[in-house]
Amino acid sequence: MRRHRSWIHPALLVAIVSAVAAGCGDDTRRPEARPAASSQATEPVATPERSKPSAPVREGGAIVRSPENDALFVADEDHSVVRRVPLPVDVSTPATEIAMPGRPAQVLALADRLLVTIRDPGLLLVLRKDGTEIARTALPADAWGIAVTPDETMALVSSAWTHTVTAIDLETAAVRWALDVAREPRGVVIAPDGGSAYVIHLVGTAVTKIVGIGGAAPTVSSVALPVAPLRARWNGGDDVAASLGYAAVLDPEGTRLYVARHALGALGPSAWFGASTVDVLLPHGDQPLAPRRTSPAFQSAPQFGFSGEGTLVDPAGTIPTTGATPFVQPRAMVYRKSTRTLLVAGEGNDTLAELDAHAIAPALEPLRTYHVGLEYGDKVHIASACGAPTGIALSADETTAYVFCRATYDLSIVTLDGYDESAPFQPGPIPFIHLADDAATDEVAMGRRLFYDATDDTTSGGLACAGCHPEGRDDGFVWHEMPKSEFEKDHLLIGTPFALDASGEQVKELGQARQTPMLAGRVAATGPYGWLAESPTLERRIRGGFHMHRWFQSWRNDVSIPELHMREGTLAAFLRDGLVPPPAHASELSPEEARGQELFMSESTQCSGCHAPKTAYTDRSLSPLRKLAPRRGYDEDDTAAFRVPSLLFVGGTAPYYHDGHAATLEQLVDQNHDRMGKTDHLSAGDRAALVAFLRTL
Repeated sequence: MRRHRSWIHPALLVAIVSAVAAGCGDDTRRPEARPAASSQATEPVATPERSKPSAPVREGGAIVRSPENDALFVADEDHSVVRRVPLPVDVSTPATEIAMPGRPAQVLALADRLLVTIRDPGLLLVLRKDGTEIARTALPADAWGIAVTPDETMALVSSAWTHTVTAIDLETAAVRWALDVAREPRGVVIAPDGGSAYVIHLVGTAVTKIVGIGGAAPTVSSVALPVAPLRARWNGGDDVAASLGYAAVLDPEGTRLYVARHALGALGPSAWFGASTVDVLLPHGDQPLAPRRTSPAFQSAPQFGFSGEGTLVDPAGTIPTTGATPFVQPRAMVYRKSTRTLLVAGEGNDTLAELDAHAIAPALEPLRTYHVGLEYGDKVHIASACGAPTGIALSADETTAYVFCRATYDLSIVTLDGYDESAPFQPGPIPFIHLADDAATDEVAMGRRLFYDATDDTTSGGLACAGCHPEGRDDGFVWHEMPKSEFEKDHLLIGTPFALDASGEQVKELGQARQTPMLAGRVAATGPYGWLAESPTLERRIRGGFHMHRWFQSWRNDVSIPELHMREGTLAAFLRDGLVPPPAHASELSPEEARGQELFMSESTQCSGCHAPKTAYTDRSLSPLRKLAPRRGYDEDDTAAFRVPSLLFVGGTAPYYHDGHAATLEQLVDQNHDRMGKTDHLSAGDRAALVAFLRTL
């Protein structure tokens, strides 16, 4: 266990306390003000009085400030508590814990209430500031993001795994409506007029828009928002996909929606994994701000050598040479009104990046970077303090950012003003207080820190495990697997092969298609692992990832075998014991689902022969299959024999097959044509029943 620590330099503590205390008075820059769910109110839910202070923000987060400026509230998912940290921050006044009935995802502080989303069971809790429960509303499982209307009478909650957005009346704790949306909805923002909302998704480029949220029958549409279009190969690039869509904010006027994401397949220096980005949508007309690149291009090459300075060029014009990682794995974002800037938490590289909110592509021109991570080891380069920033809250005067770091359970206190704006990095260590020790074993705790971290150059080539496997789930992306060079037997997984070409010649290999697999709840077996069953154990598969998930060199030459064993062992321990699987199907099977189960287990379909229920719905064998035609943009596979994947949680892991051929389970079954088991003889009703059963696994 890590010892209880706090570190605040005395001089910085005085400055912080003074700044926060000054912000506790009047603040002239305060913002303007599927299944049926049930609710339970333990007392009447009072409407907030208009004389009470408005919430500093109307979107939830892992950390928020109270309207009265007297406390911070932290949603600590791993300990199933909400922590109250008194303001001004003082090491002699410890945080208090409010026990939760499950893992809290986000918290939002109103004048007289706390709103907390609980993942499993899906709940919205309404609490007094002392933790006394006022009401609770049952929601679809995996309740996550939260936002409230400007009058604070209604909340919208996203349920990630069950892909639902629910509206809750905060006066009665009753559900007004619930809508089915695209996969993994996360961040929710509501327009200043309270009439519409935007929802972003962990997977995919599109944004969900909901209009008429105050009525009984709102309408849902999908709004296109190309990811990092200025880094795309051409016309947005069909290889550029989006993931890690946790955070979105609107500017105070509601004229720009900012979406922090990871752009898979974006071009740039050493961008095998793509690039971090903040994409901007103009709500008036729902048009993206950044233009698309317009003509075909075949390569991405610096004019003065691959590693030298110069402009990355291709026939469509120049590509930005700004580093692909001003922040790695965007996890939270806030809008700083006083400076019209954005603050983005980089989970992977332990940073807080400040960006120009007026820029066409804010991530291309970072103004400054605050490095919150501390106490990095020599042999294992990961933060022992302030690792994996997960949430951001601003002080009332916006001169201080409070950052919750999930991998180490610390609260980092970042002074935003008073530094030379021409200096890209903040000088000196940033003060922090330690909120809790890791409740897991030392082995799992180390694996947790490695899982989120992209700074250890042995395990990571610039993107952490959590970059492709957020929360142990998957990014929905089909990577290109290709040899690192004609002289190396090692292979590389890359977002687009065009990022590799440094010679100015057309790329000759596109790579074979390999989709990211889900990990949470699927790695209990000893082995084998890999789409081709090439790794006999999970530990060996993890070490193989050290080779494949990087640009060129496999790892530092001075890393010993015991050090490699430590990394792969602790990561395996965390994957098995630290990751939380998605919520399970809790109800009895419907008649249709029961019919699907009967078909799945029958000799006529032969589904259960390979997807054995007793072993996580897979016998883990290497199964020869009829070859599929290669997808556009990928090379043909050398083999048609693939390891039988687990079907646990298959309903939430679209697309399907190793190459993402099938966009939905319905498409997988309808177009199977007896390639996997026997399905051609099934009627349309039986196919629908089989799909319904698969969704319950």
